Amino acid sequence: METDFILATLFNLSVNIIFTLIALGVGVGALRVIDQYLLKSVDIEKELKANNMAVAIFASTVLIFVALIVSFGLKG
Repeated sequence: METDFILATLFNLSVNIIFTLIALGVGVGALRVIDQYLLKSVDIEKELKANNMAVAIFASTVLIFVALIVSFGLKG
């Protein structure tokens, strides 16, 4: 009984880690695409290093929305 519970827990943990890595990769990829193609005149990394709060809020909002979309897509 205990080994079944431990195996189920480890399986759920590994599935959640895989989903987290997929969501993180998609989020960073989406932010890169937005930075390269939609905002050609704004360098997000340079503006973040210059402590531009508007760009930081925009980047975090993009990552949150992509995470929501990926999480709903993975839930089925």
